[in-house]
Amino acid sequence: MDIRSLIIKKMQKNGAVRASEIVRDTGYSRTYVNRFFRELREEGVLTLMGKANRARYIPATEKRVTKERKTIKCVRKILLNKDLNEDKIFSDIRQNTGILCELAENVSAIIEYAFCEMLNNAIEHSCSDKITTKMERRSESVYFEVRDYGIGIYKNIKEKFDLDNDIDAIQDLTKGKLTTDPASHSGEGIFFTSRAGNTLVIQSSRMKLIFDNLINDIFVRNVKNTKGTRIAFSISTDSTKKLNTVFNRYSDNHYNFSTTEVFIKLYDTETNYLSRSQARRLLTGLEKYSTVILDFKGVSSVGQAFADEIFRVWHNKYPDITIVSKNTVENVSFMINRALKHNQQTNGS
Repeated sequence: MDIRSLIIKKMQKNGAVRASEIVRDTGYSRTYVNRFFRELREEGVLTLMGKANRARYIPATEKRVTKERKTIKCVRKILLNKDLNEDKIFSDIRQNTGILCELAENVSAIIEYAFCEMLNNAIEHSCSDKITTKMERRSESVYFEVRDYGIGIYKNIKEKFDLDNDIDAIQDLTKGKLTTDPASHSGEGIFFTSRAGNTLVIQSSRMKLIFDNLINDIFVRNVKNTKGTRIAFSISTDSTKKLNTVFNRYSDNHYNFSTTEVFIKLYDTETNYLSRSQARRLLTGLEKYSTVILDFKGVSSVGQAFADEIFRVWHNKYPDITIVSKNTVENVSFMINRALKHNQQTNGS
């Protein structure tokens, strides 16, 4: 039986052929049949598209291969964390799938930045032997996941910075410039990624941190225990965001990461009363910036001591740092203005 001819004939008739079909029609073993497929691939007669149960062979013409690749809208990779290079993984997705086809340049650039930053974090910080990635083109968005099975991002931050719990780790993580390896990383990746797309979810241990830019809010949820870290990112295919605009919003004229944004409700207590000690916790690390934006969305009131610690005590310690408050309700504005007025009286201005 001429197996080569059978493969080519079936491929020409149906447009594609699977090894399982030839095994079924001939009764030969898969190992034996695969020898002929391998020979035909090496000769440039056909090429393999897809993996596992979706694997099929098609004519090795540029037009056909391009057409087939565009039909691949989802790809999942299980990677051994050894000598991995995140930009090569991304290039493979770009070249061998249709996930990024015909996307606007600004959207494609954001996906590349976010995916490579999140995968690099898993490669270099997770201590995980295996990393799973998934990217999918949906009807109106592109979605990807990066999943490792290592130490977990919140546990890693807690141990490196001697913090008490996961929520403390989340609080510091959201400020930016936080890295457990300062010699190799700036700690900016998560900060900018969290602001570039529609959503960014960071799940580890028993906590899920959700950045939702569609409604301009941030949430923390309790979840079942998660080994390692799961990152999930999405962006609309028609997004008008540009990566340089995201960078510029938080950078100075010298392109330094100089402005951060802190979500006050992450420091809220059950009684919605924020103390001086909580203010000090919030202010940890903010001396690295020239501008600090405090977002009070979802906060109905703050304590006098909290406002005084930020707008008088800390600001006097770092007078060159600009503090900007936004989304303040009347009660919060009252406490802030009270602290500012007391500061002016104390300084004689």
